[in-house]
Amino acid sequence: MKIASLVVLSLFLAVIVLAPVPSDAAGQQNKMATCSKEANEKGFGEGKGDERKAFMKECLSAKPAKSAKTAQQEKMKACNKEAGEKTLKGDERKKFMSTCLSN
Repeated sequence: MKIASLVVLSLFLAVIVLAPVPSDAAGQQNKMATCSKEANEKGFGEGKGDERKAFMKECLSAKPAKSAKTAQQEKMKACNKEAGEKTLKGDERKKFMSTCLSN
């Protein structure tokens, strides 16, 4: 009985340790797609060779600023402040926020 328990426990731990972390892979794929799009927009298309490789290397190795807020976060903050100033509540606030964020 002990041996069977140890085998099951070992298999469980192996699955946990060896399982890939999907969020990292998805994030890297998104970054690759974004950098590729930027390269194309800047004229470093598929046939540009070394220029494209250099751009992609720099783009993929760039670290995002940790304190910088995204445009959506800034918009949310501004809309939330405006809704507070207008003292909107409930459905009125929801409607205002929806309209404000979609502009």
